[in-house]
Amino acid sequence: MRKLIAFDDETYVALVQLGRNRMATLQDLADEAFADLLKKHGVPIDLNDALKRSVREMSAAKRAAKRPAR
Repeated sequence: MRKLIAFDDETYVALVQLGRNRMATLQDLADEAFADLLKKHGVPIDLNDALKRSVREMSAAKRAAKRPAR
């Protein structure tokens, strides 16, 4: 899916330079930035990430259920 995103001139120049320094495209930089943003807010990035998160949550719930009540 394509979306149009506008950058001010200074930001665009900085992103292009960062891409050159890292030998990455603007798309690579955007993918990394959006993946980091989703991770920060606890949103799974893909199906594999969602499944891993689900397994961790189920394991934590089982451990909590096994603990004796105080």
